[in-house]
This record gives sequence, C-alpha cells and structure tokens, in this order.
Amino acid sequence: MSRHLEVREVLRRITASARRLLGAEYAALGVPDDHGGFAQFVVDGVTDEQWRAIGPLPRQHGVLAAMLHETGPIRLDDVRRAPAFGGWPEAHPELGAFLGMPIVDADHDEDGDGDGDEDGPEVLGVIYLANKRGGGGFTDHDEELLRILAAHAALALTNARLYERSRELTLAGERARIAHDLHDAVSQKLFSLRLTAKAAAKLVDRDPARARAELAEVARLAAEAADELRAVVVELRPAALEEDGLSATLASQVQVLDRAHNADIAFAADRVRALPQAQEAALLRVAQEALHNALRHSGAGRVTVTLAGTPERGAVLRVSDNGRGFDPGAVRRAGRHLGLASMRDRAAAVGGRLTLDSSPGTGTIVEMEVPGA
Repeated sequence: MSRHLEVREVLRRITASARRLLGAEYAALGVPDDHGGFAQFVVDGVTDEQWRAIGPLPRQHGVLAAMLHETGPIRLDDVRRAPAFGGWPEAHPELGAFLGMPIVDADHDEDGDGDGDEDGPEVLGVIYLANKRGGGGFTDHDEELLRILAAHAALALTNARLYERSRELTLAGERARIAHDLHDAVSQKLFSLRLTAKAAAKLVDRDPARARAELAEVARLAAEAADELRAVVVELRPAALEEDGLSATLASQVQVLDRAHNADIAFAADRVRALPQAQEAALLRVAQEALHNALRHSGAGRVTVTLAGTPERGAVLRVSDNGRGFDPGAVRRAGRHLGLASMRDRAAAVGGRLTLDSSPGTGTIVEMEVPGA
C-alpha cells in the first residue's frame, strides 16, 4: 500500500488487500465527504457491470453511516438484522456476515490549535467486508487482522494525501512561474509587435521600403511569440506518469508538439518495462529538454524520440534530429549550455548515463540510459 502515492490507487489496494487477507466475498472502502455522501467509494469483488447496475454512490445512511461515527469495529453475523440496516438497491448483491473497521488518524488535531496534542481521532474512511468465504461469520482473529491492516492503511492514506497536496502546491508554483514567463517574454514581444505594426502602417505611403522592413520585423516577432506560447502550452500539460506510464506520457507530449510545430516529430517504444518512479521522471524531463532544444535551436525538419527496454531491465531514451547540429565544446566555451548540465545531473541522480553526439551539419543525438529496478 505504501508504495503508491495516488489516493485512488491506495484506496484500491487497501480494499483488495482486506478482501484477500480475510477471505471475504465482497469488500468496500468509503471516504466521507461533508455533504452526507461519500467523496470516494471503492469496491472489490463486484464486476464493473454489477457496479453500474447498482447505481450512484451510496449516501451516508444505515450501517454505512453508523461506521463513520465509530472508532472501533462492528462485527455482525447478518447485516440485514442490524437495527441501522436500511436496505440496498435491487441490483446489489445479498450480504450476510459483516465486518466493518474504521481507518483512523489518531494524531488528528481536531480543534486546529496546532499544539500537537491528540485532540480526537479523525475517521479517514471505513473498510467494509461481507460474506466470509466458506460460510460462517468473521472471527476475533479476522477482526484483529483487519485492525492491523487499518493502521497501515491510515499511514498510507495520510502519506498519499500529503503527496497529492504537495503536488498541488508544486503545480500552483509552476503556474505562477509560467504566468511570470508569459508576462516577461510573450507580453513584451506582443507589445513590440504592436508598436512595429503601427510604425509600418504609417510608413506605407511615405517610405514603402522601410515599411517592408518593419513588416518583416512584425513577422519575426510574431514567430517568436508563437514559439513562446507553444512552450507554455506544453509545460502546462500534466505529465501523468503515475496514471499513464512513461511511454504513454511521452507519446502524448510528442503528439502535442507534432501538431504545434512544422517539424515532423515521431515517437516509438519497444519492450519498455515499468521503471522506478524517479527514473521515469528523469527520462521524461530529459526528453522534454532535448525536444525543446531540437525544436528551438536546431532548425530540424524531423525529430525522432525512441524508448527501448534493455536486457538488464533498464531503458534507453534517444532523441535525434536532422538539424544543423553544433560543436558541444564551442557551446560550453561560449557559456551556452542548452540545458546539457541539467540533463546530465538528472541522469546521474538516478544512476543513469547521458551521452551527446553532435557536430555542425550532422544533427544531434541525445541518449540517456537508466538501470531499471
């Protein structure tokens, strides 16, 4: 459970683990909202077709609601005989033996005084299990197992929530940075473009030659502004590595760039296994940097991105273009790095290796290899 950082995936893992661990036919996990319903409700043991037939997410009523106000378990031989039982939709499976366990954050600072005291436990969610396989009811041993699982689940769910909050703050910071870039770069170019266009309009009759020169400057400024906007659009797109994986994320970004630029940009993947998260993130950032350089500086008509698995369970990323190329040594001496130092640092940080092959007139190849798990 703790290896996953997406809240939805953590909930799914908790639910599946509880059902398997206790030998239940059905399992569910509900996370309450503030409006009498559930913000999230995950089930295991029910097919997608059955779940769609059951209908909307349940409200907080009956036994489900009772569990949200308890900090201890509820164990029933037959949930249908519970005083709080309120029935279920027609397509709902028949439930009998029942065991519910709250997922409790015992360190919750309920009064918000920030004193670190345990002012009262917060129920993060509730695990519901029904129908013990082989018949009979849930046992004391089952209850103790589920209590231990719920304690681990509380840590995993809290960590996942903190991670998502951190990612939200990072995204907010990125948006602020991009807004700053827009103001500093694109806005200034558009302002210059407008002034230059006005000057050209005044010169059309009086000095056609100068007017043509001003219009050429308008075209140049417009092209630069368009490039800046394309870069911003690409950076705003989330790199959903956790949801989609590296190959799909790269394919999506290449597709966006291919539509936005005149160059032909292609992507291919071959036998790529799942890699450690840090390695996938580093490969993605290096690919983005290499693509940025190829599209902004090389004048390439074609850029190819490939991602291939290695026999050692690693992967090799390769970004090549047929642009004008450059002398890496001359670029270094001139103090222009084209992000090369950053790419090398990213590779080294995850135990990988980055190589660059370029010379004037021959295009450029950036290659990064990571070792895998």
